[in-house]
Amino acid sequence: MEKEKDMEQKMTALKIISKFMLFLALFLSHAQADRLKDLTSIAGVRSNQLVGYGLVVGLPGTGDGNSPLTLQSMQAMISQFGVTTNSATSLNGKNSAAVIVTAELPPFAKPGQRLDTTISTLGQSKSLRGGTLLMTPLMGADGETYAVAQGNLLVGGLGVAGNDGSSLIVNVPTVGRIPGGATVEQLIETDFLTTDSLILNLHQGDFSITNQVAEAVNDVFGNGVAIALDSRSVKVRAPVDPAQKVSFISMLENIEIEPERQSAKVVVNARTGTIVIGGDVRVTPAAVTHGSLTVRVDENSTVTQGNNLALGNGVAATTPGPATVTPDSTIQIDQQPARAFLFDPGVELSTIVEAVNAVGTSPADLVAILEALREAGSLRAELVVI
Repeated sequence: MEKEKDMEQKMTALKIISKFMLFLALFLSHAQADRLKDLTSIAGVRSNQLVGYGLVVGLPGTGDGNSPLTLQSMQAMISQFGVTTNSATSLNGKNSAAVIVTAELPPFAKPGQRLDTTISTLGQSKSLRGGTLLMTPLMGADGETYAVAQGNLLVGGLGVAGNDGSSLIVNVPTVGRIPGGATVEQLIETDFLTTDSLILNLHQGDFSITNQVAEAVNDVFGNGVAIALDSRSVKVRAPVDPAQKVSFISMLENIEIEPERQSAKVVVNARTGTIVIGGDVRVTPAAVTHGSLTVRVDENSTVTQGNNLALGNGVAATTPGPATVTPDSTIQIDQQPARAFLFDPGVELSTIVEAVNAVGTSPADLVAILEALREAGSLRAELVVI
């Protein structure tokens, strides 16, 4: 009886362990896989940029002042209500500002839905805090009006000025936002429901990934449904019935694949000094010597007061004369000892970072080293400067 109980306990333990291992394997495979919705976008399903010219009023004296553009805009706005004015004498724009209003119209946005808007000064206004945007039509690239914006601005910046000319600016007071400040007025027509095929565009082009996407889609929906067109696009045959298209895309975008490793790249931001080295970057055998030479020249001048000698009745007298300026230059040279490090065959990212950090290089020095390695043919990666 005891042996049977021990055997039963062992079998139970083995079942638990096997279930745990199966769960772990599924979890790891799921953690490494990416959904198609994270890797691709559907051609034609995109947002559209809107822009408009408007007028912000109610500013506490931080407006454009007597700017001709603002005064003309105020006059045009008031004339719509049957009021005739002379902008040169009757209007003052210190409480108003000419602005540019921008918004992004998402795909399938319907009339009546709300959009967030961003308002930026166009003239001499110092701050938009406390202002109200008047009704502003927002147009697309085709010149058609697709939304109308209006509302009170939210400004995160602050600007303060004193009578002596001193000023203090926190963040950016010349840009504000109106959450839900625009209303969609027109629907953008698309061929989403009428087309018989969809194009999946990869966010980053790669032949291996497009081939994987096509194979994964065909495994789910059948052979011939998806065809890889190039390194960035995959053509997928869609259902003819428009009622089935949404559910089809819902299934399509949740298909998971394990993407191939991306090509080796080194990305350098020349403005901020940020450098990102991909995990697949390799370096062939190379020796790098790094050093710095600093030359400083100080220019000084030595001034010597001159004297004039005068003789009269046998008496000599001196009077101050013109000063003599003598240049005095000092040159100092500070050369740090060159430091060398060696890259062995097949060096990986961690070794590159450790070697570069060991010599204490700055981002500019690291860029110079990477460029030199690329010119020497030792850097097995694409160097991208942004």
